[in-house]
Amino acid sequence: MAAQRRTYMQSQHQSWTDDLPLCQMCGVGSAPNCVYSSDGKGTQSHPNEDAHLRFRGEDGLFLYGVFNGYDGSRVASFASQCLTAELLLGQVNSSHTDNDVRRILTQAFDVVEKSYFETIDDALAEKAHLSNYLVPHNENVSFHQNQKVQERLKELEQEVSGGATAVVALILNNKLYIANVGTNRVLLCKSSSDGQNQVLQIGRPHSTDNEDELQRLAALGVDSARIRQAGQIAGQSCTRRLGDYRVKFNYNEIDLLSVAKSKPIIAEPEIYGSQSLDGVTGFLVLMSEGLINALESAHGPEQANQEIVAMVAAELAQHTSLEAVAQSVVERVKRLHHDVFVSGRQRATYCSRHEDMTLLIRTLNYPLADALTPTQGGRIYPVSVPYSSNQSTSKTSVTLSLVMPSPGTLTNGTNTASTLEEGTPTPGSQSPTATLQSTNTQTQSSSSSSGDGSLFRQRGSQAAQPDETGRVPPYVDFSQFYRLWGSDHSDSQSTQGGLGPQ
Repeated sequence: MAAQRRTYMQSQHQSWTDDLPLCQMCGVGSAPNCVYSSDGKGTQSHPNEDAHLRFRGEDGLFLYGVFNGYDGSRVASFASQCLTAELLLGQVNSSHTDNDVRRILTQAFDVVEKSYFETIDDALAEKAHLSNYLVPHNENVSFHQNQKVQERLKELEQEVSGGATAVVALILNNKLYIANVGTNRVLLCKSSSDGQNQVLQIGRPHSTDNEDELQRLAALGVDSARIRQAGQIAGQSCTRRLGDYRVKFNYNEIDLLSVAKSKPIIAEPEIYGSQSLDGVTGFLVLMSEGLINALESAHGPEQANQEIVAMVAAELAQHTSLEAVAQSVVERVKRLHHDVFVSGRQRATYCSRHEDMTLLIRTLNYPLADALTPTQGGRIYPVSVPYSSNQSTSKTSVTLSLVMPSPGTLTNGTNTASTLEEGTPTPGSQSPTATLQSTNTQTQSSSSSSGDGSLFRQRGSQAAQPDETGRVPPYVDFSQFYRLWGSDHSDSQSTQGGLGPQ
């Protein structure tokens, strides 16, 4: 059965998943790797190596995943395809118990690992043969033959090298299961009725500073102190990974792993769950290591989870598309990382480059911005209000919504978190003072619950200085509001006078 699934998948040239239904309650954002020059300009150093999956199966089954590839995208791409084949072709159904689901997830990762190495068996065999052919001082090999063999060996190395880390979320019977291999991250955000966001990181990364992983390696005879000090194994910080034949088959040739009694770097996932999602309002976030590292390099690791959740909540309040939400959050992290680098501050030395970034957001009964549309007519007009992070050199804007009533109707704008002005606004006159709704209330609540609220703060205590006319710069930018209001009410303005600063 497994062989049939692999054959089917490979025969479709990695396009068979196009026929599977995508989950519409999910959005994905991404950004390629970047290296900054001294003037702050960025250059991509290699093709994007991340991958993801987001499918809706039958019987209330949902499958999501983020894969962080390295030394090429082959393993990440293969894993995203193969895991889908192993989990969405009838292997999981609503009759399965929690233990059944955990067993199936573990087996699926095992199939991915074995299947991948089957695809490179021939290349590995050829590589071993040619390596033996290049015995030093082999008088039977000419210089030209030697050069051709070396070129072929380089091609084979590119073909077989590389690996990936993976984190997979499976929802079945409204229960959440997480399977993790490596250093990606999963956050579950639960929103309470009072607007507070509770952030839960599910699992710990399999890295060289994970005590459980160090103990596992020590039991195999590996010097865990040296592993911790080195911080990396064969160029990567992860102690579990998919693929990477060097640490799976040739680990005895790697200094840090040479004394291991058995294979030290494994692809076995840690399974977390089940966690009931009944009655949960919030969202699930899957992040690649590149996104996590970029944010932590810029702001430090202490509040990274809270900052991501605050960003997601803010973007959910502004966009009607989950794709736009996820991409906007990735762009925010990318901008923060760049701004710290060009600032020259203390953390700038950590921000000279970032790897590929992938963010997957799955909402859980959480409203998007279009849920803020007035229920009895009217229109939402944007008003830009700046905020700044105490660790960022750039100012950004949070959009508030000024809800204007339609003629002769009451406007009762709704917000699942809270509104700045409660109650029913007065009907009649189309005044700009009708109802002001804050679409970043949820974000502010998240920050306040995160400890220091480092992402969104109130304006500083230092008052703005007046200019030569005695005026201070405007805090709220109504220009877009006036433009939209004017275009919608051009006829009435011609007789009553236009809105805007006089």
